[in-house]
Amino acid sequence: MDSAADGVVIADFEAGLGTVIRMGDEPVDVVVLVTEPTVKSLEVARRAADLVHRQQLGRLVVTANRLRDDEDLSRVRAAFPGIEVVIIPDEPAIVAAERRGVAPFDAAPDSPGVRALVALADSLGPACSGRG
Repeated sequence: MDSAADGVVIADFEAGLGTVIRMGDEPVDVVVLVTEPTVKSLEVARRAADLVHRQQLGRLVVTANRLRDDEDLSRVRAAFPGIEVVIIPDEPAIVAAERRGVAPFDAAPDSPGVRALVALADSLGPACSGRG
């Protein structure tokens, strides 16, 4: 078994376009772009999405973080037509867990935000969800 070919690597990079630009032409399985429903965040994520498509880097999933209402959702969907969008609601339980220095999954596993993050991991495959 080739562990490099069969393994899963999840990386959390700095915000902005730099990481996508430096990825080169080597594709990955999935690129998860995280955006918030602000003009600046959506613009940076849209540019990154364009690069991912242009360079054919892999499946693109846009994660809309801290959504408060239907207006936020509409703004994100308008910025990414035809692209898979995962919704993560603005979640006080996640903020409270971060302030206490604990994992949101441990602090509030049944909260809507944590359930959305678990669903995202599940959609990426069993190895990403920790259940495979």
